[in-house]
Amino acid sequence: MGKILIVDDDPVFLDLLGAFVSENYPLLELVTCSKPVSALSIIKEGGLDLLVLDLEMPDIDGAKLFNFAVETGMDPKRIVILSGRDSDYLHANFPLGTCLAVLNKFEVKQKAVLEMVFSSLNRKAEARQDVDAKSK
Repeated sequence: MGKILIVDDDPVFLDLLGAFVSENYPLLELVTCSKPVSALSIIKEGGLDLLVLDLEMPDIDGAKLFNFAVETGMDPKRIVILSGRDSDYLHANFPLGTCLAVLNKFEVKQKAVLEMVFSSLNRKAEARQDVDAKSK
């Protein structure tokens, strides 16, 4: 299964995104966290296929969580940064190649990119499920 952690301090956005993933990508194991501090132990535990972080959060912002995840061994190409800021700001602070994607969470076209990422993980989980079924 593809394990995803989504960290966002906006409970409405977190609930909407969590419900969307659960309804449309049933093979993905979804963990949501509205408190960045609570996400630290989940990140440290490892085993995440994708980490989706809100950039602007109290206590620990997304940039600090990103750095923590990378320092604990997570591949930065498995991390997506979300923000309400414009794309110029985001790309200046997270240049191409820094992580999988940096997306404005309110732009429809950029939501499509996130959907492509979820879809890809779901297909990989489906393929793993098929391999497991055949090996039994």
